[in-house]
Amino acid sequence: MNQEEPIRVLQIIGFVCGGGVESVIMNYYRNIDRKKIQFDFVIDGYEKTSIEDEIISLGGKVYKVEPYTKNIFENIYQVYRIIKSNNYKIVHSNMNTLSVFSLFAAWLAGAKVRILHNHSTAIKNEKVRSIIKYILRPFAVLFANKYMACSKLAGEWMYGKKKMQSGKVKILNNAIDVNAFAYNENLRKKMRADLNISNNTLVIGHVGRFMYQKNHDFLIDIFKDIHEKKENSLLLLIGEGPLRKIIEEKVKSYDLQNNVKFLGLRKDVRNLYNVMDIFILPSWYEGLPVVSVEAQANGLLCFVSDRVSNECNISSSINFINIDKGAKFWSEKILNSRIVRNKNAKQELIINNFEIKNVISKLITFYKK
Repeated sequence: MNQEEPIRVLQIIGFVCGGGVESVIMNYYRNIDRKKIQFDFVIDGYEKTSIEDEIISLGGKVYKVEPYTKNIFENIYQVYRIIKSNNYKIVHSNMNTLSVFSLFAAWLAGAKVRILHNHSTAIKNEKVRSIIKYILRPFAVLFANKYMACSKLAGEWMYGKKKMQSGKVKILNNAIDVNAFAYNENLRKKMRADLNISNNTLVIGHVGRFMYQKNHDFLIDIFKDIHEKKENSLLLLIGEGPLRKIIEEKVKSYDLQNNVKFLGLRKDVRNLYNVMDIFILPSWYEGLPVVSVEAQANGLLCFVSDRVSNECNISSSINFINIDKGAKFWSEKILNSRIVRNKNAKQELIINNFEIKNVISKLITFYKK
């Protein structure tokens, strides 16, 4: 390979649905030195996605394949052909346990570096989804020869404590451009005006896909109790997902439809953090959610489930609450807190190594090595 050409890394990201994993990978991509490292992407499904125009504008390629949910054998074959015909040396799969399929294809195609990057964990309550994760987990590891995780918790879940202690697993923080997410008073006023939200309204926010993991059902219960005690309050829900309609029905059953805004998928999430006063993440499980990093960078007062990795405790504005406590307990904790922006947020994130530039330099070194 000509030394002046960038190393091309094939990123496997599966379905594009506005989730945290694609957000993390795109953060890396926007900030990496693309003269040294260039990303190409494999996406499940043939529909137009929200990120492909940006990928192409940054010099990357987008390959679309048959979704594994429709035809797993065709999916594996198409990924194999992409790797083989383009002679990719590095394949970086970000699909957690589902990486078994793309990494098997990469192994068949002779890719020398096959990276398994785990971004999540699991709980048994999720039934079929959890069963599939536990079945696929050992096979995903089998076809990889390099191992990554977004947190120690995610690493231990995928690889086990022994492999983590061996030093073979690289922890890559879900870092962000801290300056891009910093609080902006002018943006707050503008965005609130655009959304018809008054200056004195208490705005509670959440960013996440509508799925069991994110626990929207409990979030609505928390907000119901908050709204009963503070009438001038509003809940912003950013994201899409299979459970959205169910949550919309629950909001209507509580007669809160005028106090809950469903904003769907947004490209201006970093601006919308400025609208919020409080950020709540009551997830059943997480690896290290990038939204918690973004919210803290904005200086927001954050209330997070104790099922979320303690590794996202990177600023003085985050509070962990037991998920088994009821909605009333959560709402009282939230309303009894001093609601102020954290002015030291930027410095705290930099000290804890969540500034994107520091992490990117480590990633470049890893790929080159």
